[in-house]
Amino acid sequence: MNVLSIPPVIRRFARYFTDAGYSLYIVGGAVRDHLLGLKSEDYDFTTDALPEQVMHLFKHVIPTGIEHGTVTVHFEKQSFEVTTFRSESDYLDGRHPSSVTFIPSLEEDLKRRDFTINAFAADCKDGRIIDLHDGKTDLKNRTIRAIGDPRQRFAEDALRILRAARIAAKLNFVIDKQTLSAMGMLKDNLSKVSAERIREELFKLVLSDHPARGLSYLREQGILTVMLPEFKGADGLYQGGMHHEDVLSHSISACQASVACTSTLEVRLAALLHDIGKSEVVVASEGRNTFIGHELAGEMISQSLLKRLKASNTLIKDVSHLVRHHMFDYQSTWSDSAVRRFIARAGLQYIPQLLQLRIADQIAIHGTANTVLLDELKQRIEAILEEHDALSIKDLAVNGNDLMDLGIPKGEKIGATLAYLLETVLDDPGQNNREQLLNLAEKYHCLAVFTN
Repeated sequence: MNVLSIPPVIRRFARYFTDAGYSLYIVGGAVRDHLLGLKSEDYDFTTDALPEQVMHLFKHVIPTGIEHGTVTVHFEKQSFEVTTFRSESDYLDGRHPSSVTFIPSLEEDLKRRDFTINAFAADCKDGRIIDLHDGKTDLKNRTIRAIGDPRQRFAEDALRILRAARIAAKLNFVIDKQTLSAMGMLKDNLSKVSAERIREELFKLVLSDHPARGLSYLREQGILTVMLPEFKGADGLYQGGMHHEDVLSHSISACQASVACTSTLEVRLAALLHDIGKSEVVVASEGRNTFIGHELAGEMISQSLLKRLKASNTLIKDVSHLVRHHMFDYQSTWSDSAVRRFIARAGLQYIPQLLQLRIADQIAIHGTANTVLLDELKQRIEAILEEHDALSIKDLAVNGNDLMDLGIPKGEKIGATLAYLLETVLDDPGQNNREQLLNLAEKYHCLAVFTN
């Protein structure tokens, strides 16, 4: 394990450097993951060659961050990011060094990195692993420790605060006490970090195998509510009834429980956010609080939160939709029309995700999930789909053009009539034939005109 196996393509890549008299090292997560016995194909490189010298070695080079010594080399249909050894001046803005100085020393370069377990280097000539900060001991002890003074490391780049929690969640490691304390001390510096960078770290954390570990560290140090102030009202909010945790603890537990149900970001985020609206609608009562309509409030809060993090419109739509509809309460007494209405309301494409979200919620509350009713609902939905019943307006045997041919004005009246027809066929799928629907539409329109 003290030697990293260098892939053939990287050996050929490194030969360009060594033949020109330069050195090349793999650094960071790839070396760490190798020492942990994990697979990694995400390689970052560092070299004593200056950026301009690297650009002369290869035909296809992009100066992606040349002011900080980084270029991206396209080599044998792959892209390799290469950064020149450097030292850095003060981080006056808490995000970027005021200046960088290119240096010939690997030792000095490794000193500027964030955590001991990320400060390994592997020589691309022979795979020999260099550990100048006792990172192997921290790996053995499953510990995340900042290099040198942790306050200085986090003052240099506040995003490292979230990175520590994200790595803890990924590897199920503990964070060293001094490092953790410094994270809390400098949490307000996160205001200097762009929404995009915060989003990427948060989403990686949520997609890890142990999100509760990382989220709990952030909560413990008051970082979570700095990053996501929408959770302030949830922290310590009593629920009662079948809930044994406050709203924020339950939200973190649900996110962790979702790991067993799904690997999709949409459901993982929905599990974290599903009860975020409870603090907006809470009504105190003896023995337990009530939260009527919290799913509607949660939908709006989720949309606002994800927009602030500059998530994609598709992700915002999907997560907020899951939050809005997570409170469905299926019972065996539901009629077939009730099941069809549920499908129409929730959206067929969201049903699998809503079932996963419900299971995660149950696990968070009870420690296990009773899926008898959910399995029954799934079977009933499958049976309805086999019948090819109409479940949306596009499934109707008529469309807007057909209704306009009847003389129904284009616009709201067409929409209202189609909605009425869908309600009719959800109750009785046998009515979904062109002649019957046109007859119903004409009567509905005449009645609407008469009553107005």
